[in-house]
Amino acid sequence: MMKLVDGRPENCAGRLEKELRVYDLLDSLEVPYKRVDHEAAMTMEACEEIDRALSEGAGGDVSICKNLFLCNRQETEFYLLLLPGDKPFKTKYLSAQIGSSRLSFAKAEYMEKYLDITPGSVSVMGLMNDHERKVRLLIDEDVLDGEYFACHPCINTSSLRMRTVDLKEKVIPALGHEPELVKL
Repeated sequence: MMKLVDGRPENCAGRLEKELRVYDLLDSLEVPYKRVDHEAAMTMEACEEIDRALSEGAGGDVSICKNLFLCNRQETEFYLLLLPGDKPFKTKYLSAQIGSSRLSFAKAEYMEKYLDITPGSVSVMGLMNDHERKVRLLIDEDVLDGEYFACHPCINTSSLRMRTVDLKEKVIPALGHEPELVKL
C-alpha cells in the first residue's frame, strides 16, 4: 500500500541528485506538496494505483498528466507537452497551433541532454535543468483546470501532488519557460 506523505523524504540516502533538486526548488518556492514513493510505473494499472494514492484527501481525483517530449523532423526544436492522461494526442492539431510540422517523439539522448530525465520519468520539473532554454513548454488548457497537479520529481519511482495555482504562479515562473497554452 502506497503512503501519501508531506514534502521531501526524511532520509534522502539512495535518492538521485536530480530528484533532490526538485524538492529543493519546491521548498525554496514555499510550495507545499505531497509525495508518494512507489515502484517504477510501467503499466496503466500501476499508474491508476498511484493516482488513487495521490487523490487521498484531495476531495477529488488527481492524476499524473501525460508528459510528451517531442521534436520537429530536423531535431532542432524541442517541446514538452503536458496533457490530461485520458486525452488522445493527435500531432496534426498540435502542429497547426505551434507552427511546426512533422512532430515526433524526441530521442532519449535529447531528453537526458536538455532535461536530465530518462524515458518514463518525463516531467515539467525537468525544465529546471534546461539552462539553455532549448525546450518549449506546451500545456493543454485542460491540465490547468483541476485543483491539483501531479508529476514525477524527475524520477518515476516517486510522484508529487501540488496545487495547480502553485504550479502556475510559482513553479512555472521559477522554471523560466513561458508556457504556451494549446487546445487538443
